[in-house]
Amino acid sequence: MPDPMTGTVRRAPVDAAQFRSLMTTHPAGVAVVTTAGPDGEPWGMTCSSVCSVSLLPPTLLVCLRTGSPTLASLLQRSAFAVNLLHEGAESTATLFASGAPDRFDRVDWVREPGTGVPQLVEDAHTVANCQVGETLPVGDHIVVFGEVVDVTTHATLPPRPLLYGMRRYWSLNDVPTPRGPGTSG
Repeated sequence: MPDPMTGTVRRAPVDAAQFRSLMTTHPAGVAVVTTAGPDGEPWGMTCSSVCSVSLLPPTLLVCLRTGSPTLASLLQRSAFAVNLLHEGAESTATLFASGAPDRFDRVDWVREPGTGVPQLVEDAHTVANCQVGETLPVGDHIVVFGEVVDVTTHATLPPRPLLYGMRRYWSLNDVPTPRGPGTSG
């Protein structure tokens, strides 16, 4: 039956495989979202669902799987960091996607002095420290809106982000430089 306001008919969504196939064709930057539990234990997970939301106040969003221990600790602490990974950090992205219990023993990190939230100093070119603003459940994930309270840059050169798409990690170095009009090849 059509919606009385819009005249559109509600349709069933595509299946998960079709949706996953669609999204693999849209590369995204790779981040590790980190936080600390009430006891100070570090938590973190790889995330490519990161998006800017607002400049005033400076807000970003991350989408984390419902039931994730990282999400649970993040919500308890009400603070988290978004570690934007550089092109050489594929092994860290894979490690934090694995859920390995010793992942923080296998990377270099420091605690942000104010919140105790881990920052990945060797693998992140830039870190955004955030406080939780709002959350929104959507399907099997929770969208967390974070107000950015501090930005730390670890890169000494211009950032070269790690990307994920087409079911693989890659970087901007993997993309041929476009030639402008009138250039020869």
